[in-house]
Amino acid sequence: MISFDSSNPQDYIRGFPWHPHRGIETVTYLLRGEIEHGDSLGNKGIIRDLQCQWMTAGSGIIHQEMPKASERLFGCQLWVNLPKKDKMTQPTYRDIRQQDVSEIQEGSATVRVLSGNYHNHPGAVKGQYVKVQYLDVALEPNCVWHYQETASDQTLFIYLIDGTLAPDDAMVNFEEKACAILMSGSSANDSAFDEVLVKSGINGARFFLLAGKPLKETVAWGGPIVMNTKEELNEAFRELDNKTFIRHDKPREL
Repeated sequence: MISFDSSNPQDYIRGFPWHPHRGIETVTYLLRGEIEHGDSLGNKGIIRDLQCQWMTAGSGIIHQEMPKASERLFGCQLWVNLPKKDKMTQPTYRDIRQQDVSEIQEGSATVRVLSGNYHNHPGAVKGQYVKVQYLDVALEPNCVWHYQETASDQTLFIYLIDGTLAPDDAMVNFEEKACAILMSGSSANDSAFDEVLVKSGINGARFFLLAGKPLKETVAWGGPIVMNTKEELNEAFRELDNKTFIRHDKPREL
């Protein structure tokens, strides 16, 4: 996961011009700001405050993401690795609007469910290829929040994007723009606890909680392309050079 946070348009106005992706899903979640996106096949759109683009690159897509000058550009992008059997699936788009996301108020905590399920509130995305639990949690100052929907076969981590999580005997202790892996999901008996407990600092906190079952497959990573073997990577880059990278006529929009 990569976060971005700037009040100076000169930091980001050049954006991310045309570039390829294959073998992954890219999840761009914008808390504040505006990003125009488009691809080489004519698809285009705009991501605004509390909106998300969940793009399955699959067999390959070439696209661009161009932030617009705004008071603050604030958000993050997550890459979800696709299973080997789904690496070359047809590309798809999911444009998630603010009203598509369930928002739950729990005392001093506000939880938005981008994907997965939280307290019987389904996420805006179910996860066709990889089931991802993706929660956006905002805590008021000095607030304790419990998460009890852990699974021992999943990797679970927290990414703190704003504020602080205060120290305590069994609590996470770190400041904004930091990540903590709380469960590794490496075996059925690997979980050391059955809940996550965090406490916000004096200025509150906002963080993302993500969880998913590890694929346990080999990974070959080359820039914006993630495959299983070096040979598959080499093939992808040859296709880029030969202009045969795009396998489908048009990504589907869900």
